[in-house]
Amino acid sequence: MNTSFSQLFYIKRRHLEKRVKVPIYLRLTVNGKRTELSISKRIDPEKWNAKTGRVRGSGMEAVALNQYLDTIRNKVNKVHQRLVEEDKPFTALDMKNLFQDKDKEVKMVLDVFDEHNRQMKKLVDKEFAIGTWKRYHTTKNHVAEFILHEYKREDFPVQDVDIKFITSFEYFMKSVKDCNHNSALKYMNNFKKIVRLAVANGWIERDPFYNYKVKFKWVDREFLSAEELQRMVDLEINWPRIAMVRDMFVFCCYTGLAYIDVKKLNLDNLVRNIDGDLWIEAKRTKTNAKFSIPLLPTALTILEKYKDHPKVLDGECVLPVLSNQKANAYLKEIGDLCGIKKNLTTHLARHTFATTVTLSNGVPIETVGKMLGHKDLRTTQHYAKIINKKVGDDMAVLKEKLAGIEIKEGSKKLRN
Repeated sequence: MNTSFSQLFYIKRRHLEKRVKVPIYLRLTVNGKRTELSISKRIDPEKWNAKTGRVRGSGMEAVALNQYLDTIRNKVNKVHQRLVEEDKPFTALDMKNLFQDKDKEVKMVLDVFDEHNRQMKKLVDKEFAIGTWKRYHTTKNHVAEFILHEYKREDFPVQDVDIKFITSFEYFMKSVKDCNHNSALKYMNNFKKIVRLAVANGWIERDPFYNYKVKFKWVDREFLSAEELQRMVDLEINWPRIAMVRDMFVFCCYTGLAYIDVKKLNLDNLVRNIDGDLWIEAKRTKTNAKFSIPLLPTALTILEKYKDHPKVLDGECVLPVLSNQKANAYLKEIGDLCGIKKNLTTHLARHTFATTVTLSNGVPIETVGKMLGHKDLRTTQHYAKIINKKVGDDMAVLKEKLAGIEIKEGSKKLRN
């Protein structure tokens, strides 16, 4: 592998006064790109030979300093030779890092990522959902592709991660991996956790994400209208597996549960409230937040329908569900049968509960957030979009109030 390399000692003239010693620096240049480092020595500028990069004279001080420079030059050459023998691409910064930390293990980005992901996998179903681990695993693969694409290397020193690396990775996710803005930022947030883990361990001196400021773009969430939801409920389906998916979807529309939470639902999660009504009480798999949901008549009808299903009788669940991938595939067929053009997914049911079933029917947003298991009301606001019908209903009430006030005021004027 052809790699041009040079090293040069030079001084930085920080003082105009004579006889004031200035620091000596070493400049390393690889393939035209350079970096520098201090060698922790100073010298009188009048004694420095810029052409040779050495100290003038034959006195004891000059001889000792030149010997020190030769020692550094030889060590740098050994670092260069080592990198050449590895037959892998390297930069001037790589040489600098190896020279300065020759007795230390250089932490690499993908190694740190792998260790984090191994630990996270052991905590799946304890502190993390399997989906969270999968996203970090995917992020690590994207970072590996980026390093190979951008730096032609199989890994990258974690201490060299800087704002340029970060912004280049974001651009790579949007351009090469074709991610939209919000998807790219989710991967960036996962990577940020790894970098800040390195900062906390002292492998990086300063957090390179400190000046990285970006915001997620607001995205309107799709949901079923009341008419579309009723079409889904009324649809006659003769195929049991497809009917099961439709019923699971409708159940989520009337409970607000995410797919994974429906899948994990068991008899212990069904409790009688003080008024005798049946409620769901559980914790969200994603956030571990507690939630309580009164079961609406449609949801109760679906549970009744499957009470004699073998899996329900065995105590595995209260509602049999297929895999999320198969469910989403069947939902597209169901959407075609119902004449619904929206992209039906299991998660769209959660949006429908928040918007069509609850908020548009006057349920306060704080109550909706509690049933959804949200810790922050802003999250509920992102899900629950106030539709025009609710705005129209609220304004109709206001019109009636205003009309009443105007009639009273008119009566007073007539009496006067």
